[in-house]
Amino acid sequence: MNHSVFKYGKDCLTVGKALKLANGELKGILDDEVMQKIRTSAEAIQQIVTNENSVYGINTGFGILASTPISKANTQLLQYKIVQSHSVGVGKSIDPTIAKLMLITKVHALAQGYSGIQLTTLERIIWHIDHNAIPIVPEKGSVGASGDLTPLAHLFLPLIGVGEMEYKGEKITTEKLFSIAGLKPIVLGPKEGLALINGTQFILAFAVKAVEQMNNCLEAADIIGALSLEALAGIRSPFDERLHELRPYKGAQLVAQRLRLLLKDSQLEKLYVQFNKVQDPYSLRCMPQVHGASCNAWFHLKELVEIELNAVTDNPIIFSAKDTISGGNFHGQPLALPLDYACFAAAELGNISDRRSYLLLEGKWGLPLLLMKDIGLNSGFMIAQYTTAALVSENKTLCYPASVDSIPTSLGQEDHVSMGSISARKLNQVIHNLQYILSIELILACQALEFRRPLRSSPILESAHAWVRQYISFAEEDRIFAKDVENIKSKLEELIPMINKRASSTNVELNKGFSSFAFS
Repeated sequence: MNHSVFKYGKDCLTVGKALKLANGELKGILDDEVMQKIRTSAEAIQQIVTNENSVYGINTGFGILASTPISKANTQLLQYKIVQSHSVGVGKSIDPTIAKLMLITKVHALAQGYSGIQLTTLERIIWHIDHNAIPIVPEKGSVGASGDLTPLAHLFLPLIGVGEMEYKGEKITTEKLFSIAGLKPIVLGPKEGLALINGTQFILAFAVKAVEQMNNCLEAADIIGALSLEALAGIRSPFDERLHELRPYKGAQLVAQRLRLLLKDSQLEKLYVQFNKVQDPYSLRCMPQVHGASCNAWFHLKELVEIELNAVTDNPIIFSAKDTISGGNFHGQPLALPLDYACFAAAELGNISDRRSYLLLEGKWGLPLLLMKDIGLNSGFMIAQYTTAALVSENKTLCYPASVDSIPTSLGQEDHVSMGSISARKLNQVIHNLQYILSIELILACQALEFRRPLRSSPILESAHAWVRQYISFAEEDRIFAKDVENIKSKLEELIPMINKRASSTNVELNKGFSSFAFS
């Protein structure tokens, strides 16, 4: 089997495979069996039109206009108009990677053969994916109910010859792209416009990215928390395997295992005895319980995202020319709720990280106040914690769950909506802030660790310290620390593979027994 090829509509799509398709590490194709299913479904649509059976969205209007008949002569024009009229998005453009994930997940859903899409239409979308000609999609306008109507309409404007896209590093019109590539607009058949804009691919693309980014933050939080524990002469016993067998949450067990392995063979292990410590603050002692709870939320989100990745979410569903169902598979609620839950989980990682940063600055347990020897003329790292506090507070405001809201649309036909698109965007904002919070704690922990010399931490954590020192130096006096923060934040994702590689070189597997914490 050629692992560099993914068969749309046939193979099982995972978060890892979706990201590899977006990064060009996998090539998506349509095989003969899938193409025949697509043709059969498209033929069923033509039979419906020919027989003039009344089927929603094929020869009727949309939403509140579902009872309005459309003549046979206008069924194609109807599809053109729906893509035009639903393109009412506002705000800045989403990241091209998110838009590309929307294209990928939409192709996979349509290729399963229940949507009546034409093969030529799917082939054109795949052309956009393969050539990185990614449509411009505004970030706001979806209520996450009849799918992500507005962003999906913008995503597919280029199919009908209009709209804009990112191509070879610049923003160009579809007209210009067609001139360069020798393409012409697609003539949409009956139902195709509706099939293109019905679905959860906007929510889903953001969710895929969030699953990846939150995974990185969870792993980073354990590494950084372990460094802070070392610098603060922390006690190891709260991570004892026996303790976590008595309350066997999967996430807590994973975090405790990681912390034990990260701290193994550290010369700082008994340092707490010198300070007569019998207990650490919760932000150190309860890392398995707090980080672990966020892990559990991540496990749940990943599970549901991978169900959605392989789902058919448009409407109506075409089983045959005589068997169609107008249902609600496009409704975003199944993702909206876990996305909001994951938002809380990501925010809590930042909340506890800020507390550890605060502890590092207190001047206790043999560390200098504000992590600098000459304080007074120098403010040290005082204001770094102001930034983490500001970001933590901002994240709290972003944690109001979008999914608890519903504003009826389509004059009441769509009387309950998920607002899942907002849940998805907010989660990514919280994770972006979290990356800064963790980067600041990492900088402070590495600064503090140097005051423990000549004692050394574990080989794995010393490699993390050395990695940081590749990019920023120990601070003897004040400087513009914002540059350090941006530097580390921009490279934070590199820390995880480096640590995993360092661990495996010593026959240590940080995620042993927790295969679901990896992408395939």
